[in-house]
Amino acid sequence: MQFPPTPVRSTLHSPWGPMTLAAHDTALVWVGFDGQKHEVDTHAWRLDPGHPVLRQTAEQLQQYFAGERHDFDMALDLSCGTPFQQRVWRALLAIGHGQTCSYGAVSLALGQASAVRAVGGAVGRNPISIIVPCHRVLGAKGSLTGYAGGLERKIALLELESRP
Repeated sequence: MQFPPTPVRSTLHSPWGPMTLAAHDTALVWVGFDGQKHEVDTHAWRLDPGHPVLRQTAEQLQQYFAGERHDFDMALDLSCGTPFQQRVWRALLAIGHGQTCSYGAVSLALGQASAVRAVGGAVGRNPISIIVPCHRVLGAKGSLTGYAGGLERKIALLELESRP
């Protein structure tokens, strides 16, 4: 993944462990659980918890964790991925709160029915966890499959979203 040259970062304590948030001047570029699969090394990025995008993201995620928010409205920069990955990540944004779909359905939505494995690879490398809702993508017949943050977190996020 190719990130802008000078992102800043902060840490957020979620109910499922610490997360790192990162942004450039105007948009969010990374949200991930510390230690997750495909984690980006953000240690060289300057720590700036007061950055407006990072503050907004932290506030909205805390509201989400409390069950008070279903949608996010911060600016996102998904340009770190390949054009195909970016298309997949944008498609994930169409999966509504409390809903799920399959990797095959995402492939069909992209007009590339045979690209299920490639979609799975792109979903697994989503740079903005939770906000770009990769946790809402399930395997065939609704099976719980991989999640970069771990299946226990995927289950917890889906359970959080299933509450009235």
